[in-house]
Formats: sequence, structure tokens, C-alpha cells
Amino acid sequence: MAFAWPGLTVGVLVLLFGVYAFANGVFVVSLALRTPAGVPGKGTVGLLGVLGVAAGIVAFVNPAAVALWLLSLIAAWAVLTGIFEILAAIRLRKELSNEWMLIAGGALSVVFGVLVVAMPSAGAVSIAWLIGSYAILFGAAMLAVAIKLRSLVSAAQGAERLV
Repeated sequence: MAFAWPGLTVGVLVLLFGVYAFANGVFVVSLALRTPAGVPGKGTVGLLGVLGVAAGIVAFVNPAAVALWLLSLIAAWAVLTGIFEILAAIRLRKELSNEWMLIAGGALSVVFGVLVVAMPSAGAVSIAWLIGSYAILFGAAMLAVAIKLRSLVSAAQGAERLV
């Protein structure tokens, strides 16, 4: 479905983030309210809870702004991760063989992050497609594991009957 309706996928992602942020904020505020007076950090915890509730409300009221914010966060993460991967490959050049693969992966991360910033709507679609690809690959891997486990259970049950 992520491939067929990438816009809907991004919208659902934003709404799920909103639900998470709101629920987490409510729990954190309740924790702050139950914390005895004078405990260090009580105010900070309460403020973080209020910010979580606010982020959840913003996600419901203005999902487009939150989608853009999430894309910006993903882009920044990709760029920073890519830079650190390239630096790590350079620093570990003598210890690693084929360090060029880490450099290539880092460069791809940087390019991906820059492209998401340059073309946010295409970035949203690509994020939705990545989610869809992950879901398909993960689902296939879990099916393979389930089939293998089922055959192991069948083999174990067959061995039990022989004993």
C-alpha cells in the first residue's frame, strides 16, 4: 500500500507520530505531577511532557508542517550519518579492507539527505517507498523464519514419536 499510496503512507506516519507524541506527553506530565516537590528535574520533565502534548496536537491540526519537520529530521540524520561513516572509513582505512564500501554508503546517505531537503515532496514519496520496501523484505524474512521453525518443530515431533 505504501507503493500505491505514498501520500497516504506519509499521512499515516504523521498521525502515528502525533498519537505517540500526545500519549507520551500525557504520561510524562502525569509522572511530573506525581513526582514529589523538590525532586530535581521535575520541572524539566513536566515541560517535556507539555511539549509532547503540543507536538501531538500540532500533528493533528497541521500534519503537513509535521511531515515537513519529520522529513527535515530524516534528512539531517542521513547527512550527519553519512558524514560520520565517511570519516570513520577514512580513519579506519588501515584496519578495514574495502573501506570504499563504507565511504560509498556514507556518500549515498549524504546525497539522500540533500535530495530530501532539495525536493521534500519527492523525499516524502521515497520515505513511503522505503517503508513499503522494508515491510515487504521484513515480512518475507519473517515468513522464511516461520517456515524454518515449523520444519524444526515437525522434525522434533517426529523424533519424539521414535523414542
